[in-house]
Amino acid sequence: MSDALSGSNASGLTRHIETQFHARHRRQLSPLLRLADMIEDLHVGDAGVPEGLFGILRRMTEDLEVQMKKEELILFPAIRRAGDLQLENEIAKLRAANQDLKRNAAEICRITNDLTLPQGACEPWETLYSGLAEFVADLEEHMRLENDVLFSRDVDAD
Repeated sequence: MSDALSGSNASGLTRHIETQFHARHRRQLSPLLRLADMIEDLHVGDAGVPEGLFGILRRMTEDLEVQMKKEELILFPAIRRAGDLQLENEIAKLRAANQDLKRNAAEICRITNDLTLPQGACEPWETLYSGLAEFVADLEEHMRLENDVLFSRDVDAD
């Protein structure tokens, strides 16, 4: 495991989260939104259609973008400065936001029957579920690194 992920280098870990997860989420969400909107529209009333998926993804996109901006502009720079110890309130807010994202990811799994495609699903539907599986896995790892590693007490600033 690299030093940035070892739990001893908060500055490197913040950069890793930004480059690996923030950038990836931004690339993932726009196509997923388009596909979810298309599938819900084209297959309205069909068996297995993930009704409400577009709304959940839109809300997650908005919430995640706000959260990532706060991390990039406020929290992560403060962590990198190493002398800014008044972060407990911001960390608590981000942990709560991560819990909301976790609930939304669980709702995605619920309304998609754990990303199980209905029989005869079209190629865009397959692409949507494949992309959702990747997004949810990436989001879970992103939140794990923040909650269990970065925001833990034993991470050094540099």
